[in-house]
Amino acid sequence: MFTGLIQQVGKLAARRSSGGALRLEISAQKWNPPLAGGESVAINGVCLTVARTTERGFACDVLAETIKCSNLGRKSIGAALNLERAARLGDPLGGHLVAGHVEGLGTLIKRTTDGRDWTLKFSCDNALLRQMVGKGSISCDGVSLTIASLEKTSFSVNIIPFTWTDTNLHQLREKDTVNLETDLIGKYVFRRMEQEE
Repeated sequence: MFTGLIQQVGKLAARRSSGGALRLEISAQKWNPPLAGGESVAINGVCLTVARTTERGFACDVLAETIKCSNLGRKSIGAALNLERAARLGDPLGGHLVAGHVEGLGTLIKRTTDGRDWTLKFSCDNALLRQMVGKGSISCDGVSLTIASLEKTSFSVNIIPFTWTDTNLHQLREKDTVNLETDLIGKYVFRRMEQEE
């Protein structure tokens, strides 16, 4: 489980494909305590297992299903990646509960400034939009954000200066994609209501 508060931005150092699967090597700053094999790390909001640690970071294996529903398979060498270690029992929950199970992609359709803040507008699949609520939580590339506005085919989020500079969101350009995970609690409520209809 994660909180959507990005702890550092790493870089994609290498990628190796084999039999429909993918291994990513991530360069990152040293963690304290150090990362260990078998540990869970969210990479752009995708929960992956550390397969091995390296001198400059760590490596993770990515399943074909994860490649299909996230943007990790599309990232080029050197791409900035949001990183967060799994939360431990008793850690502060500063963002919202994020499982690291990406449900689909959002495509940036508009990027605007509002004073010192930024607004990002994304389009996405209607099935995801139906699970969102205005002022509810959304994870975009692993970043815990609040849905500022919700329309028929899109949603918008506002980004404060700290989040803008300390995540990879400031690098987004129109038509770029982000990994989306809707609110965990809201998903269960939505599913329950569907079953009662």
